[in-house]
Amino acid sequence: MLLTDGQGIPISAFTTSAQDAEVNAIETLIDVRVTKKRPRRLLYDKAADADWLRDALERRGIEQITPHRNSRRKASRQDGRALRRYRHRWKIERTISWLQYQRRLLVRHERHAHLFEGFVHLACLMICLRWF
Repeated sequence: MLLTDGQGIPISAFTTSAQDAEVNAIETLIDVRVTKKRPRRLLYDKAADADWLRDALERRGIEQITPHRNSRRKASRQDGRALRRYRHRWKIERTISWLQYQRRLLVRHERHAHLFEGFVHLACLMICLRWF
């Protein structure tokens, strides 16, 4: 999982099991960030459309901007104004593509997750150094 700032510079990254749902790891992703400043908004795909997650992030002072799933039964909790910010998600997708330039990350050869996560952090560091 990857958390970036508004320019696409990685702030937080860690790996989880492929069997776990990503939604359960979003709060951990925010907790392990390298900056002291808490993000104001979280842009995520439809997989994170959960009311309990929206409530948890609102308690932290973070606005979740996520399009609603088509199968959602409850009424929408955000209007179209907030979803206009979702069009900036391309910056996150660009950062993910930068990470995939590293062959070591594109095909996982490591048997241990902590080794793979180390290479993810190294690739994020290389992206950060390219910006400065």
